[in-house]
Amino acid sequence: MPRPEVLERIKTAEEEADEIIESAKAEREERIAAARNEADEIRETARQEADELEEKRLAEAREDIEARREELLEEGIQAREELVEEAESNVDSAVDYALEQFEEAVNAQT
Repeated sequence: MPRPEVLERIKTAEEEADEIIESAKAEREERIAAARNEADEIRETARQEADELEEKRLAEAREDIEARREELLEEGIQAREELVEEAESNVDSAVDYALEQFEEAVNAQT
């Protein structure tokens, strides 16, 4: 093969190699960009899911707190009613005791 032909083939091969390299670089950049976009989408989806889960858990916690609050209020109302009943049942005894003390005090003065 003549020398100029060999040089031309080498030059063509180098140009093809350069094109392949440039194509590979461009493809690599496209893949990196696509991977970054996909990662951004995954992060956004994960953030949205985390926000939704947080809202769900907060709602459940609020429901639990409200239920416990209602229980405590009911317990407080019951305890108050029991104390009122007990106090009312002691009124007669308290009046009797007060009268006895008063009578003793009056008798002690006379």
